[in-house]
Amino acid sequence: MYSMFMSKIYTKKGDDGTTDLFGGGRVTKDCVNLRVVGEIDELNSVIGVAAEVLKKSGAKAMSVVDFLNIVQRDLFKAGAELATLQDDVLLSSRAKPRDPLQYIEDANVVGLENNINKWNATLPELNNFIIPGGGNGAANLHHARAVCRRVERELVALGKDQKIRAEIYQYFNRLSDLLFVMARFVDLD
Repeated sequence: MYSMFMSKIYTKKGDDGTTDLFGGGRVTKDCVNLRVVGEIDELNSVIGVAAEVLKKSGAKAMSVVDFLNIVQRDLFKAGAELATLQDDVLLSSRAKPRDPLQYIEDANVVGLENNINKWNATLPELNNFIIPGGGNGAANLHHARAVCRRVERELVALGKDQKIRAEIYQYFNRLSDLLFVMARFVDLD
């Protein structure tokens, strides 16, 4: 039964094909900002599926799951930042959008690199291309990697019109590499 104390999930404000950005302003739902944010949302969802599958894979996969949880929180940060209006505040490479946002920083990129190095050190040398797949966990991580690459392409499109901090580009470039290494790691017996 509907209670007057429950808030509605729908507002009807977007029925005309527009929506509000986090930082202010109203845009069409197909604008490049929202395409990037939507791709990040899809990536976060695909990573969530991969993490759930990996939870059933045993102790080896749990280190991957634990780090995927950190990545999912980082993706919320990136999505929130990109959902703000990219205004003059971002024209300085060190400037960041208005608080209360948290941001992807150099430390987040280094965290990805450290984990790439850690897991890659346990793998045999890669001498040829591999077909994405393997077990369920690896296949889901390969899917996440492909979605991450799409995020990168949409970021490039957005970057042609609006200033994006270098850390955002770096983060998604490293994340796709990490997802590839994770897929190999969890598929190695």
